[in-house]
Amino acid sequence: MFTSAVLLSLAASASAHIASWNKGMYCRGGNDTSVDNANTNLAVNPLYELQKDQWWMQAERGCDLVPPPDGEFLELPAGKSFMTELANNRAFTTPSYDGKLTTDWQDGKNRSMPWRGPGNPPGCLMEGGDGSGGELHTRSIETTGGTAWAISYESDIKKVTMDNLVVFSVRYYSPFFRETWYDVPADMPECPEEGCYCAWLWIPDGCKSTGSTSTKQLGKPKAPVWCRDDPSKCVPGPKQMMAWNQAEGNNVSPPQGKTPTYNQRMGFMDGAQDDIFVDA
Repeated sequence: MFTSAVLLSLAASASAHIASWNKGMYCRGGNDTSVDNANTNLAVNPLYELQKDQWWMQAERGCDLVPPPDGEFLELPAGKSFMTELANNRAFTTPSYDGKLTTDWQDGKNRSMPWRGPGNPPGCLMEGGDGSGGELHTRSIETTGGTAWAISYESDIKKVTMDNLVVFSVRYYSPFFRETWYDVPADMPECPEEGCYCAWLWIPDGCKSTGSTSTKQLGKPKAPVWCRDDPSKCVPGPKQMMAWNQAEGNNVSPPQGKTPTYNQRMGFMDGAQDDIFVDA
């Protein structure tokens, strides 16, 4: 069995220029319900200094009003991994143009590794010869901030909140490549028949859990804290997604000049987050 979930657009970041393009995605074809736009980048546009009712579920641009087709979910195999496509435009993913514009990269271009900014230590990618890579907000794969997925077992989108949306998988050194794999905890319980809601998360997206026989349930998540220099301060157990640089609804406060990221600096380990469950 699988966990089936709908993907919300929840990269609540001032600098995000990448989205996860998947089945079950809200706003996958833009915010016009009469048009399935294969060349949209609406979901990747940054969210900055907005009130919570504007940035939450990307309501400011109407993405919360454009659900996926009925019965379409992202499948999350318990104890296994699933692949997502990270890109700066839907055009460069397989849901568009039969994948004819896809490469290994987020922008449909061809390049080889290592891809780094100029200099030593390297500058930003966009400072390189062709000026590309600015949407990744990094100098190299080693300096990417990490991305994550969170899940809520509510089947009514109006009931999804920061208090029931739990980070269940983290991938260090992303976003960088188009195809990116995330690990699902083995104890991930099945979703209701109507599915769950999932969100892809990054700071610089219905889903469905499958293959589960678990009787556990998610614990109540807490906001993560900056703990890079003192691991004893890291928040154990289930953690919330991070909201930052908004006019309202922020739940993290990193030190001045520092950016909260989905990696060890905020207490997130790479891979499946196996410490998020409690016994039912």
